[in-house]
Amino acid sequence: MNENNKYALVTGGTSGIGLELAKLLAADSYNLIIVARSDGDLARVSSQLKNEYGVDVITIAKDLFERRSAFDLYHDVKARNIDVDILINNAGHGHYGEFLETDLEMELKIVDLNIASLVILTKLFLKDMVARRQGKIMNLSSIASKAPGPWQSVYHGTKAFVQSFTEAVRSEVKESGVTITALLPGATDTDFFNKAGMEESKIYQEGKLYDAVDVARDGYKALLDGDDMVVSGFGNKMQVAMSAVTTDEKLADKMNKQQEPVTTGRK
Repeated sequence: MNENNKYALVTGGTSGIGLELAKLLAADSYNLIIVARSDGDLARVSSQLKNEYGVDVITIAKDLFERRSAFDLYHDVKARNIDVDILINNAGHGHYGEFLETDLEMELKIVDLNIASLVILTKLFLKDMVARRQGKIMNLSSIASKAPGPWQSVYHGTKAFVQSFTEAVRSEVKESGVTITALLPGATDTDFFNKAGMEESKIYQEGKLYDAVDVARDGYKALLDGDDMVVSGFGNKMQVAMSAVTTDEKLADKMNKQQEPVTTGRK
């Protein structure tokens, strides 16, 4: 068993980018607290990480679509007398479709997951880190934060919040010894598209999907270096650069064409 007393907490840590970040942390001898909704997924990933890296892995099943669960998660960790050295707010969700037709209750849950739970966990763990004058936080933003997103209007809106929020709080605590980093992936080969119902979108059917391993590696380096943000992938860097010199109206129209279903036939 790992005798190091460093702990990192990863939400959404059983698959995709979250799992790859957990592996990188474990390889650097961080003990892990991984959070997800499924007890079965948590048990499977916990066994994998313990066997491969010899670190302590604590699993906590929480549904962060419910903002109360974020408070409960913090209190569960504190009850174990664990100081979290690194917090990675990775859990997130999308919901595909035109806003007039999409499920409002699902979209409100996405706001609670992508924004409310992230804000709660950031505030509570950040206070502890600032009191100790050390710690690191990574928030999963997205290149979606840089452009309006027809067919994913709520998701893009939540990521715009995450990006602005992360940069603002980072500035506030700049002299505290704590750094906050935003990771901005683009379309990545994870279960995100399946969960969001996006299998028929052009961006999934025709676009390039980046490897979650590469995205996690880019994010982890930025986290350790204390950078404010990192855009993962050359194509994504180019897209963000273009968004900085393009009007929001044109960006929205371009994204509309990229994200519409391949079967619509619309021009």
